[in-house]
Amino acid sequence: MSYRYQLTFLATCYLWFIQCGCDPFDTQFDEDEVNVSYYEASTKLNYSQPDTILVMTWNIKFGGARIEFFFDCVGDRSLITEEEVLENLENIATKIKQVDPDILLIQEIDILSKRTAYVDQMQWMFDNTNFDYGVYASSWKADYIASDGIGRVNSGNAIFSKWELKSAERVALPLRTDQAGYVKYFYLQRCIVKATCDINSKQIHFLNIHASAWDTDSTRKKQLNIFKDELDLVHSDSKTFIAGGDLNTTPPGSIQLTGFNDQENCEDEDYLQDDYTRQTHWVRGLFDDYKPAIPLLLFQANNNPYFTFTSDKDGFWNRKIDYLFTNGSIVDSSGTTYQNLEKGGIETMPLSDHAPVSFKVVIGN
Repeated sequence: MSYRYQLTFLATCYLWFIQCGCDPFDTQFDEDEVNVSYYEASTKLNYSQPDTILVMTWNIKFGGARIEFFFDCVGDRSLITEEEVLENLENIATKIKQVDPDILLIQEIDILSKRTAYVDQMQWMFDNTNFDYGVYASSWKADYIASDGIGRVNSGNAIFSKWELKSAERVALPLRTDQAGYVKYFYLQRCIVKATCDINSKQIHFLNIHASAWDTDSTRKKQLNIFKDELDLVHSDSKTFIAGGDLNTTPPGSIQLTGFNDQENCEDEDYLQDDYTRQTHWVRGLFDDYKPAIPLLLFQANNNPYFTFTSDKDGFWNRKIDYLFTNGSIVDSSGTTYQNLEKGGIETMPLSDHAPVSFKVVIGN
């Protein structure tokens, strides 16, 4: 389908269903409904509850690994074969089991999407990792998307846990205002998924965000403000939170803010990241008020060991956009960015365009 035909088709559909007041492609979220799905392992390992827990965040790029996709401006792929998906998930699961986190925050995990050969990646993770419980909230869903052959899609954020998760919610984030109505109807609707877990007789709140990647209207700033508000709310109630995800924003003191080599060939403005120079202060409040996995002074002293993103599969990580924060107590120097530099285990560069980050948090009475 040509790009011009795609636009004509989408615009025609949009005008039609706006007039009839319906949602024929099931892209919208009714906040009066439950928009979170609970998962459990079929055979539980029934973990004991420790004094400290290891928490990891990872954007797994829906098992797409380093396939050259159209939105990376290095290829034209939009669909993955089942064989490719399963091979990539196997490698991701191997890394997860090597790190062995107690809690895992995942962004960009697919459920029965055409682009990932209709593999239910949530269920696959339970069948191939060591978690007993999980929750999922979609940030992009549609029964059919004509553009680029994407078809049916359901992709979002998940929390995996060794212990039961409760009170899960999907917190809707502001939508972009710099898009035509018919594009916005089919576009991602970012969210925070949150849940609680009782560990050592203490209720811990977990929050997982995936903020907007492309915008020209400061939508990301609004989303990050809501994320901070959610953390402040838990903190004001004297509760402990552990939160993180893909914030798509670099920290204050980042040495490289323009000219990223993974964007040199990107001519499509819809997928062109800006230079970050106006964004670094958007996450400053998180560093000021709470404890990060990677302290800001440590990052500013030498950025490179803490970079977590690049779409250049032949280069190296070139910016940090993935984070973990808590208002609890962190085990000293436990923050780790898995850049392929650690000894042993499977490398992360071939597995996703994001590197995972972890830290240990004290859970005690």
